[in-house]
Amino acid sequence: MNNDYQRYIEQILSTWDKEQREGALKIIQKYGYPREAIASRMIWYHNGPWKRTVVLRDSVPHNLPVNHKDFLAQTVDYRTPVKLFDDIARFDGSCYPDRTRGEVTVMCDKEEANFLAVNLFHEIVTGKRTVDEARYFMAETEANYLFKNISSPYLEKILFPQQRYTIDPDIQYFEAEM
Repeated sequence: MNNDYQRYIEQILSTWDKEQREGALKIIQKYGYPREAIASRMIWYHNGPWKRTVVLRDSVPHNLPVNHKDFLAQTVDYRTPVKLFDDIARFDGSCYPDRTRGEVTVMCDKEEANFLAVNLFHEIVTGKRTVDEARYFMAETEANYLFKNISSPYLEKILFPQQRYTIDPDIQYFEAEM
């Protein structure tokens, strides 16, 4: 990375709130400088286990499992059965399946929390846990991590195999006129 780009990133981050700036610096330290950066967001592609990582300047308040601000969105390829979209919404409002793109994005303030959310998302999809069981496990695991410094494999990495060929372009009803 050249010095001009590094200064550009530093200039952007100097305008961000402390939590988002520190979150972005943590991601930069782990994955290097972003591939794209504008005043409102920084984006990495194919970093570690993620298809995409986005750190946002603007955060959204989120109370599950404790009060915090969501600003770190991380995405993996995943074909989510349509019949489970309501369950996923009940599980965590910051977990977003995208049927057409064949992705799921999880959003929190820490990568560890995103690993936890995507692993529990997968367990709901595969029937290993119910929504209520996953929510309870999420709250208990994050509380242990935040307040007792007790980690878990769920916080450390994605615990399921990467999916491929996950896009779902749906069914064409009409022939497009050219």
